[in-house]
Parts: sequence; C-alpha cells; structure tokens
Amino acid sequence: MKHPVRRWLIGIAVVLLLGTGVLVWVASTRLPSDEEVAARISEAFEKRFGVGLKIGGAHWALWPSPVLVLSQVATDQARPITLRRITLQLKLRKLLQRVVAIDEAEIESLVLPRESVRAFRGKGPKPKEPGHLFSLPAPWALAPIPLEKARWRDVVWIDRRGIALAYDGDVVFDTGWRPRQARLERAGASPPARLRLDREAGQDRWRTRIEVGGGTWNGVSLFELLPNDTMRVSAELEPRQVDIEGLVQAFGRRTAVAGKFSGQTTLVAQAGELGALIRSLHTRTTFSVKPATLTRLDLAKAVTTAGISRGGTTPLDELTGTLDTQGGEDGIVMRYTGLKARSGLLTASGNLKLFNRKLDGEVAVDLVDGVVGVPLKVGGSMSDPEVSLTGGALAGAAVGTAVLPGVGTALGARIGQQVEKLFGEEEPAKKKAVPAQPQRSPGVSR
Repeated sequence: MKHPVRRWLIGIAVVLLLGTGVLVWVASTRLPSDEEVAARISEAFEKRFGVGLKIGGAHWALWPSPVLVLSQVATDQARPITLRRITLQLKLRKLLQRVVAIDEAEIESLVLPRESVRAFRGKGPKPKEPGHLFSLPAPWALAPIPLEKARWRDVVWIDRRGIALAYDGDVVFDTGWRPRQARLERAGASPPARLRLDREAGQDRWRTRIEVGGGTWNGVSLFELLPNDTMRVSAELEPRQVDIEGLVQAFGRRTAVAGKFSGQTTLVAQAGELGALIRSLHTRTTFSVKPATLTRLDLAKAVTTAGISRGGTTPLDELTGTLDTQGGEDGIVMRYTGLKARSGLLTASGNLKLFNRKLDGEVAVDLVDGVVGVPLKVGGSMSDPEVSLTGGALAGAAVGTAVLPGVGTALGARIGQQVEKLFGEEEPAKKKAVPAQPQRSPGVSR
C-alpha cells in the first residue's frame, strides 16, 4: 500500500506544479505588462485630476505576493510634484474579488511645491458614505480597511516663500480610515519635533503627544463626521516649557522673542475636503513666558527717544497673552491680544498682528522712573522689527515735553494718539492727490 499512496501523492504534487505553471503562463500572456500598467495609471490620473502624470518606471507582480512599484513619477506642471518611489503591497485574495486591500504603502522622497498642489484643490477625496473617505468605480470596492499601514520618508513641503521642510512618519489604520497609531516627525530637527497619535478604544478620540522645542504639547484630539459630508477636527492641548526659538527654527522660521512658554491651546478645523480642512485650521493659545527676551527691540530706548527705534534687546521677567492663528488662502494670520510684559525697568501692554512676516500693532509702555503709558506703534518685519510714535502721538509728546517734562511727555503722546484716532490717521491723507482744505473741528472756532 505504501507505493500506491506515494505515487498518488507524487501525482497530486505534479498536478499542482503543472497547474501553477499554467496559471503563471496565462497571467504572463493575458495580464498587462509593466508599460501598460504605467500607461493606464497615467491615463486614469489625468482623467481624474486634469493634470498629466509621467511615470519613469513601473513594475508589478502577483507572485510570491502582489506588489506594485512606481518610480520617477512627476506631474506635468511648471513646477512638478515629484516622487522617487512608491511601493504597494496588496492582498491577492481580495484582488481576485475586485476589492482593494493594501497591506502596506511605502513612499520615498515625495516633493510637494505649494503652487502645484493648489491645482488639485476641490478634487480630493470626500466622505461620501459612512466609513469610507472615498469610493471606487464599479465593480471595484474598498475593503473595510483599504490600507493597513503607510510609511513615508523624506516627504518635502515647499511653501510660497520657497522654504522646504522634510517629514518622516507612519500610520496604522482602523476601519473608516481612522488612524490607530500615527507618527509625524520633522526630519533632521534638533531638538526633535514630532507628533504621535494613539486611538482610544475604537473611539474617534486620540491621545496626542507632541515633542518640540525641548518641551511637550500634549492633550486629546477628536474627529467628527458631520452632516453634509463635513469633517471636523478639534483638540485640547497643554504646551509645557516649549522653547520658542527651538520651536520656530524646527520649521525654518525666525522669532523676535526668546524664552520657554507654557499655557493652554484649543484647535478646530472644519470642511468637506481634506485640503480645505487643513486651510481652515484655527488655534487659540493662552501663554506665559518666564523669563522672556525681546531679541530685536529695546522698548525702554524707544520710550526715552520718542522716535523710531530698531535693534537692541528687552529682558522681561514675564510675557503673557493670547495667540490666535487662522489659516487662509494667502497664509496664516497670527493675532496676539492682551499682551502684558513686565521687568525691573518697565511694564507694557498691547496687541500685535503678524501676517506674511509683517508686524502691525500697538503697545503702551510704563517706565519705573515715572514715564507712564507711552503709546508705541509696532511695525517692520520679523527680521527687522521697529517701534515708533505715530505722527499725532509724536506731536503730542513734543507739547507735553514743553509743558511738563517726563510725565507730560507721556500724557501728551497719549492725548495726541487719541486725537489722531478720532479725526483719522495721517496715512490716508497722504494718499490724496489734492491736499484737503482746513476743516473746522467741532467746538473750535477759526
């Protein structure tokens, strides 16, 4: 009996091998070639987005496991989006059922110029049905978890100023495109700048941990899918001992304030499309910096000279206030309100707006030697800030000095500033082609 059984087993093995060989031969003769796959992907991309796509190389295989590799990919744009390599590991059984299920996607060296990415606005995936971020044309369908894991290395974002920032990271997905775990890191930043998300027990709630500027910015983030295909992201975070210079340097920026801050941050973004969701981001942070230094301004000098002042430093025991940021089409607007500063030499309060690196604000400064409430205009740029008295305040200060030096200078400047605001600032008047005729002010006779 042993020999018949052995021959039977050998026969089965031979049949399986022959069957596998036939399947391989059929696949190699009937399935598209690498060149055909690249052509079909380019055609589908252009049809979907209206932008051409060039693929330098493509390779795909079903055995030993399904894989698709694209290399040297670039969009047909004046400043193309480029991708060195993307590798997709797929599930064979699901593919045979016409279901898209990817074990892992690995992205290497993706470059995203801002002006090129803008061409895809409004064309990205939308939450069309519960549990899915986007749908596929029939007869194809998405698996409950279309993508198990994604990893990326050297993904570079180039902003409108040409600043290029590289990021590494990875994400593991649950159903409905919810990240189970996610990590995002600024490549090469020192000290590290990284974000980590961990989902809490299947809820749309994530423990959020941020390391940046040698400190932490931890809390909880939430995701909601609202009616009318609208997504909402919110977070409550607590910055602790974050070094301001280390924070901004990690993202290729400069700052005019040095010190470590702590406080409270709220974040919210709401939109129907992923790109619009990012652009709608609004944050509010109440902060305290102890101690702090204004690294490019000398407020005491500006008060005593009553003129334009640039450069110098202002050591402070404490700086507090609220920072609101709001994304928009042309960049992020930053508004500082309720600013209060104190040191052994002075106290100050004011408000400031920062947009496209341009400063615009006002601050009132009290010196301990008795000069109180001197109003200063803040202008210039982040790299070259300046403070000065406006025309009306400067004229009032001159009168105050003549009447009563010291306190009179400050009072005169404050009165001059208020008169200027009441009757209009001097700047619009300068733009008139013909000088306006003298007008009679209320309660003042000729």
